[in-house]
Amino acid sequence: MTAPWRPPWGPAAPFDFQGSQVRKPLMQIKAVWFFNRYSAANLHTLGRSLVFDFSRTCAFALAFVLGTVTVMPIAVAKDAGDFVVRLRGIAVQTDTDGSTDVLGGRAYTSDDHVPELDFTYFFTPNIAAELILATTKHSVQVRDSTAGDLALGTVRLIPPVLTLQYHFMPKNDWSPYLGIGVNYTFADRESTGSSVTSVKYSDELGYALQAGIDYRLNDKWSLNADVKKVFVHTDIRVNGGTIRADDTDLDPLILGIGVGYKF
Repeated sequence: MTAPWRPPWGPAAPFDFQGSQVRKPLMQIKAVWFFNRYSAANLHTLGRSLVFDFSRTCAFALAFVLGTVTVMPIAVAKDAGDFVVRLRGIAVQTDTDGSTDVLGGRAYTSDDHVPELDFTYFFTPNIAAELILATTKHSVQVRDSTAGDLALGTVRLIPPVLTLQYHFMPKNDWSPYLGIGVNYTFADRESTGSSVTSVKYSDELGYALQAGIDYRLNDKWSLNADVKKVFVHTDIRVNGGTIRADDTDLDPLILGIGVGYKF
């Protein structure tokens, strides 16, 4: 029996188109392709692409969060139940008007500059009540009387003022307000002048008008500017009542600036 013909360059055995002689070269080609596709340079590029995609996703998420926070309403600067304590420096400018019944002339009282403490409670974001506490010292004179200028001495006034306020734009950083209220002035003679032997001042009830503005620094602290006009008078008795200056208007203008803390 004659053996099958074999070409001189061919394999030693009949060529197997389904065997390892075909699969092995194909696997080698796939390995080379995979290595080239995912070489170090290509992996670096792929990594940079993944990092870029992740960064872009984070950026979009951060923008969404910031946008959400931006459109959310800010905390109410003034709200029901807030209790604010302020420390102000005030200038008390008196507008005295009065005259004695015997000597004529005109009454005069000096101005004063003192610290002041006030307390404000908010019933609603717009409506609040304020109480101010301070004490001032004034020199008192009767000028241009028939006996000349008379020094009556000094008096210390304790004029607490209670006002009911309406606050505009309570959610804004700048929030102005208006107020109206009552005042009761306690007058305590501190010294007697050389021109007289005794002086007595009456305590009196008055009323007050108010305007001011708050500037919120943060959720707790604020700045404040305030002006009040207090309408009050007093009866002055000199030398046991031999000289009288009834219904002497004091009517101080109170200018204040200070800082507040909200509880």
